[in-house]
Amino acid sequence: MKKQQLVAIVIFIAVVAWMLIPREGISTAVEAKPDVVVSAAPEGSNAGEGLETPLVRTLAVSEEDYTQQIRIRGRTQAFRHVMVRAEEPGKLISEPVARGARVSQGDVLCELAIDARDANLSESLSRLEQTQFEYKASLDLQKRGLQSEVIVAQQKAAVSAAEAAVSRAELALARTKILAPFDGVVETRSVELGDLLNVGAVCASVLDDSPILLVGLVPEQNVTALEVGSLVEAELGTGMRISGHVTYLARAADTSSRSYRIEVEVEVDNSNTNIREGITAELLVDAQDLRAHQIPSSALTLDDTGEIGVKILDRNNVVQFQRVTIIGDSSNRLNPGVWVTGLSGSTTLVTIGQEIVFPGQRVDSTTTF
Repeated sequence: MKKQQLVAIVIFIAVVAWMLIPREGISTAVEAKPDVVVSAAPEGSNAGEGLETPLVRTLAVSEEDYTQQIRIRGRTQAFRHVMVRAEEPGKLISEPVARGARVSQGDVLCELAIDARDANLSESLSRLEQTQFEYKASLDLQKRGLQSEVIVAQQKAAVSAAEAAVSRAELALARTKILAPFDGVVETRSVELGDLLNVGAVCASVLDDSPILLVGLVPEQNVTALEVGSLVEAELGTGMRISGHVTYLARAADTSSRSYRIEVEVEVDNSNTNIREGITAELLVDAQDLRAHQIPSSALTLDDTGEIGVKILDRNNVVQFQRVTIIGDSSNRLNPGVWVTGLSGSTTLVTIGQEIVFPGQRVDSTTTF
C-alpha cells in the first residue's frame, strides 16, 4: 500500500472516531421572551404624558414691510465710448493727446496740416465778393430797365454758389482740428506725429465715464417685477458700494440667454473715484413691496414630505408646522436671517429644539438658555 493511501485512511478513521464520541448536549432552543403589549393612547390625550416635557427656545417675530430684491450679476460700463475719426485727409502736425488724459468737449485731439485749405478759403471769399458786386450792378441796371430778369436771376444764383463755396472752405479748414465730442478720458490713441490720415481714419477713442452705468441681464421669470426708475444697490468687485436707478429695461430678450438687458445709471464724480469700465458688480434691484417675517435661517426645517417650513407654538404651547416661502435674505450683518412669507401676524417661532419636537406635542419654552 502506498504511503499516501495509508495517510488518508488514518485521517478518515480519526474523523469518524471524533464524530462518534458522545459529548454534552447543546440546547438550541431560544429562550422565550415576555410578550410586549402595545396600546394606543386615548384620543385627545397628549402622547408625551408621563414623559418629561421637552424645553425649546423660542423667538417672537412680527410681520414687517419688506421690499423684495432681485439679485443680478453685471458689470460697469461707460455711458458712451466713441471712436473719433478724421473728416478731412491730411498729415498730423501736432502731438496727439496722451492716452488716459481727461479732456473737455471741444479740446483738440489731433491737428492736421492746413495745406491748401487756407488758399481755397481766400479764393472763395474773393469769388463771393465779385459775385455780390455783379449782382448789385445787375439790380441797378434792372431798375433803369437796362437788364433782364434772367440775367439778374443768374447773378443771384452765382452769389449763392459763392457763399456755399466759402462755407465748404471754412468747414474744411475747421476740420483740420479733430475735437473731443464730449467730456471724458482718452482711452486709445491710434496715430502718431507725422502720420497721414485719410477720411475716416481713427484719431483716438474717448470714453465718457460720468455717469457710469451698471449693466446686466435679468432672467425672464423676474423681468415683470422690475420697472424703469427702481432703486438699485450694487457692490463692485473692488468692494465699493454704489447706488442708482434703472434707466433702461429691454423689451426684447437676448437670443442666446433669453434674458433682458438692464441699465442702471450711477451718478458719481468719477474724477475722485476708481470706478472703471468692466468691473464685476452684484446688483440688488428693488422689485415689489411685501409683508413678510425675518427669521433666523437656522429655524428652517423640513416636514415629512420634504416641504420647507418652521415650527411654531400656539397659545397652548403646542408645536405646529407652518410652511413658508423664502423671498430674500437680510443684508444687515448685525441682524442676519432670511425673509419669508407664509406666517401671519405675531408668531412664536421655535429656534432651538425644533428638530426634536413634532407637531401636536406640548412643550415648555424659553427665550434664553
